[in-house]
Amino acid sequence: MSRMFNAASIIAILAASPAIAQDAPSAAAPAGPAQTDLAAPAPAADAAVAEAAPATTTPEPTKAEQVAAVVDSEFPAYDGDKDGNLTKAEFSAWMTALREKTEPAADKAKTAKWVSDAFAAADADKSKKVSKTEMSSFLMG
Repeated sequence: MSRMFNAASIIAILAASPAIAQDAPSAAAPAGPAQTDLAAPAPAADAAVAEAAPATTTPEPTKAEQVAAVVDSEFPAYDGDKDGNLTKAEFSAWMTALREKTEPAADKAKTAKWVSDAFAAADADKSKKVSKTEMSSFLMG
């Protein structure tokens, strides 16, 4: 059975990342000596320093990093018995909550069937529990 929503949807829901803050000019410039020519080019020394300074951009996290972050942050909330694994009921609670966020009007019977199928797919070792590793693999698709 195909998954009805993918890891990207799950990640988007669970890890609603704050927007990357951009450096913005301050509203009020500090008081200083008056500049007579605002269009004058910067001195050569300042231009050389600006060219030599590396750009400071943060690379976007990979899908694997996003999934790992989501699993690390959310898994403990659903691991009710704190044994490091999700039972079918614990897994179902998490997946049902996700499904309700993505499809609030989803048919309950279809959701239950999807969750059951998802648990079977996620439980790779058929231990009747889903570990963090299995959950990460499942969410990666």
